This record gives sequence, structure tokens and C-alpha cells, in this order.
Amino acid sequence: MVALTRIPIREHVAENSVDVSVIAPVYNEEGNILPLHHRLVDALEPLGRSFEIVYVDDGSRDRSAMELALVAARDRRARVVRLRRNFGQTAAMTAGIDHAYGAVIVFIDADLQNDPADIPRLLACIDEGFDVVSGWRKDRKDAAITRKLPSHIANGLISRVTGVHLHDYGCSLKAYRADLLKQVHLYGELHRFIPALLAQVGAQIAELPVNHFPRVRGKSKYGLKRTFKVMLDLLTVKFLGSYVTKPIHAFGAAGLLCIALSILTGLAMVWQKLALGVSMIQTPLLLLSALLLLIGFQAILMGLLGEVLMRTYHESQGKRTYVTREVLNP
Repeated sequence: MVALTRIPIREHVAENSVDVSVIAPVYNEEGNILPLHHRLVDALEPLGRSFEIVYVDDGSRDRSAMELALVAARDRRARVVRLRRNFGQTAAMTAGIDHAYGAVIVFIDADLQNDPADIPRLLACIDEGFDVVSGWRKDRKDAAITRKLPSHIANGLISRVTGVHLHDYGCSLKAYRADLLKQVHLYGELHRFIPALLAQVGAQIAELPVNHFPRVRGKSKYGLKRTFKVMLDLLTVKFLGSYVTKPIHAFGAAGLLCIALSILTGLAMVWQKLALGVSMIQTPLLLLSALLLLIGFQAILMGLLGEVLMRTYHESQGKRTYVTREVLNP
């Protein structure tokens, strides 16, 4: 058994002390790490900008950790963050953000399907004033039925619900301004919705076609079951964007609708009694009306409870309900 060399913890580095941080989440990517690092260095060195590469080992069970240790030993611009177990891509990306010190943060997959040579083009768009630049795998090299078709449907649905129209939410190759990205707290599987979350605070978003290569080594971690998770996460994003600071508008509207339906159902029951002679005991409308009335009041109470929780959350932590772009003559 080969012993792993413990990577020394670096001294604290001030945030934004480098120009670009590239974050690559890694999970069972044995054989891909060394070629990826060489390609990243080849793409970044000619730019004349200071950079770092942050690899996050998300509990890999193969030799990925050993390859990452080798990269870190050879190149001080590489930082390796090893998680104790597999927490998922969102958690791995969050760990990368927490350990990145660049003014611009670029995400890239470690499976060699993204092209590091596209990074300079993303950075050029950031220099033009955009806050987010999203890659678009226009000529995607994946299976049509199990990967491309579900992705196409999901991208259309996400674009319609969030109002942020991107061709490829699932492309990991994206660039962000770090000061804006670090204001977003990611949970669950929300990493694919980062552009939509940032658009809610006024981020300027661009999309660029990028190269995409077929997987040569390793095994894909995504499948059709991921589509159902996207649908559920989309509900979360919609709620966070539209109602997180005013939950009474969501629950209250649903509650008032149920109460209105309860009244209409009750009137229909009375009409049946008076006009048709149908006993109220013989019709299910009585139970339906009572049930709708109860649900309506419960929904309104949930909205009021949500309002209390929202105010407690913001006031106890001193969080603002807005994000400032700049202040002139402060």
C-alpha cells in the first residue's frame, strides 16, 4: 500500500491576491488529473495573469488523491482540498470557492470534456464588464437520448421559469466575478442554477460557445435520475427568487384561492339544496368546502410564519435585502 504524503496547509492568503482561480471538482478521475493540469497551465500561463488552480477531491475512491498530491508537490500554484467523503458537486464547488483567492473564479470539470483553451475567451468577456460568462457546449459529445435530450428539456424549462435564457445550464465551464459569487450560498444541488441566482441580484450574464470532447477515461456520474432532481431544485430557485423576502405572497395567495374555492363550493351546495332538493349530507361538497377552508387558513398561517422566519434570519445576521453595485462619493 502506497502511503500518501500529507499536503501542508498554506499560510493565509489575502482574498483577490491572484487574478484568476480555476476550480476543478474531482471525483474518481484517475488518469485525467495530470493531463488536465498540464492543459490548464498551458492555457493560463500565456495570459500574463497570476493564477491558482484549486482541486477539490470529493471523496474519490480511486487513485485520484495520489495524483492530486503529486500535482500539488510539483506546482505551488495548485491547491488541493480533500473532503472526508463524497458530499456532491455543489458541496465540492462551495469548498473550492471557500479556498479560492482570485478576483475571477472559473469552474471546469476534471473529466477532460471541457477545454481549458476556452478559459481566455471567458476571461475576455469578464474584462468587457460581464459578471458571469457561461459556456455553451454547442457541439456536445454525449449520448443523445440519455444526456442531450434531458438536458435540452431541462435547459428550456429552467430558462422559462427563471427568466435567464441560457442554452446550457449544465456546462460546468463558467467564469464569475468572485466578489459576487461569494455572496451566494449553495445548498443541495443548486450549483447548476448559479447564473439564475446571480441574475436575481443584478448580475450581467453572457454565454459563449465552447469546445466539448467525448470522455476518454473514467465513468460519467450523471444519469436520467438527475433530471428529477433538477425539477425539484427549480422550485427552490423560483421560490428563492420570487418569494424568499415575501413568503406571505406565495402562501397567502394559495390560501386565499383555497378559501375562495371553499366559498364557491359552499354556494354550489346550497344551490343544489334549494334548486334540486339534494340533501347536504348526500353531497361531497360539504366535506370539500370544509377541507378547502381549512387548507386556506393553514396556508395563510404558514405565510405569516414564513414572514417571521425571514425577518429573524435577516435581522439576526445583519443581512441586507439588497446588493449594491457601487457607491459614488460615499
